[in-house]
Amino acid sequence: MAQQSAQDAKMVDVASVHLAAQTSSKHGLVSLAPMSSATVLRGHRSVPIEHEGVIYRLQVTKLGKLILTK
Repeated sequence: MAQQSAQDAKMVDVASVHLAAQTSSKHGLVSLAPMSSATVLRGHRSVPIEHEGVIYRLQVTKLGKLILTK
């Protein structure tokens, strides 16, 4: 359980760094700098992503492509 908490804290740190990289466009919209897939995957071949109450899985294929599945 402590390992999961450490991973959650690391993800929060990644999100904080990413949010700090925001820039404003001329229309006042917020744009994020690209995030490395290695940062998102954190050394794993797949990670769960929750979006609007639904769990999706982001995974790396054998050919090194990214795929998002429900």
